[in-house]
Amino acid sequence: MKYNDASPLHSLLSLLCDAAEQQVLKKAVLSKPTDKTVQKTVLTPRVIGGKLMLQAESFLSDNKAVHKNFDPSDREALSALLDAYLQINLLTTAGDCELKRSKSGTATLLGAKPLMTRLAAGEGERVTARGNNNEKSHILSGAEPFLKLLGVSDAGGRVLDRKRSKFRQINRFLEQIRDILPALDGEGTLHVADLCCGKSYLSFAAYHYFSVILGRKTEMYCVDLKRDVIEYCTDAAEMLGFEGLHFLCADILDFTPPTLPSLVISLHACDTATDIVLHKAMEWKAKVILATPCCHHELNHTINCAPLSFVTEHSMLRQKLCDAATDALRLKLLEAGGYGVSALELIDPEETPKNILLRAVKKPPNPGLEEKARREYEAARAFLLGENNPNTGDHT
Repeated sequence: MKYNDASPLHSLLSLLCDAAEQQVLKKAVLSKPTDKTVQKTVLTPRVIGGKLMLQAESFLSDNKAVHKNFDPSDREALSALLDAYLQINLLTTAGDCELKRSKSGTATLLGAKPLMTRLAAGEGERVTARGNNNEKSHILSGAEPFLKLLGVSDAGGRVLDRKRSKFRQINRFLEQIRDILPALDGEGTLHVADLCCGKSYLSFAAYHYFSVILGRKTEMYCVDLKRDVIEYCTDAAEMLGFEGLHFLCADILDFTPPTLPSLVISLHACDTATDIVLHKAMEWKAKVILATPCCHHELNHTINCAPLSFVTEHSMLRQKLCDAATDALRLKLLEAGGYGVSALELIDPEETPKNILLRAVKKPPNPGLEEKARREYEAARAFLLGENNPNTGDHT
């Protein structure tokens, strides 16, 4: 499809190639394709055969993905690729810009001049381009029996196209577990709890990592309210011979494992369920807590903070503020419970917006710092809720 105003496209192409040449390109997201068999394409820098290339990963409407590599100097081929999309977002460490085009040919390029100025000045941190053999460093290869059984890989161990993001998420989560191993018991049976386990991809992955890769005797209890999911996972664990992996249909409020766990994990527990998970883990004095929150509704419904009204009057900004504030309150409460805390990016935000991992590792007691964190938590909570007399309860 050709457009009357080639200038915006040409400008974007120049910015793309310059950013790639200066190694400050993070990615370019091409959306709203004119070819309806394609959903979107993501361009990322890759080192292939020792040479810097731009790899286009196109996601098709049949859930398959195809790859094609472009030489950054081949502007004609890149121009033809860009010309097939109505919206293009260019993301670099020197700044971003966006091209929007209507079907009639009207084009708008936003953010181009500031980015052009920064690129001309050589600004922006260099991005290390990954090689195509990056998957070899993954903890899992894709050939693991549990990945085949759960439909992440085919019978030959090839990760299915539609499950690649899930595979990356699983590997990234295992990397986080690997990082906190020194905080867990080094000997004896390892006790783990997965609360609000859902479809349990991470439950199987964590159990495989501990019991198969590390050779640790592991007792892991996974709890969820969905009976059909629990029954499916129980059957899968039996088929895999995962004798220490137990699935229970129960309310996490009423659940206590036979032996208190040293590690508590939870993936995408909805709204206040994440708060229940964190409270249970602290009550059990878990040594490590790894939780990725899902939706955040409670504070959005209860926030009453006049100084922040310039934000909360806009519904979208209000939700973003409440998302960040809720997780920050959770981390502060964990600090008050004697944990060292951090908020980490689990995987690329392009994969999923539910991308924040809350990590808490138990520290030696420090009553002074814990009391300070408690006061900060109560003050922040009172500020957000407009309370003159802060409620000392733990709910966010």
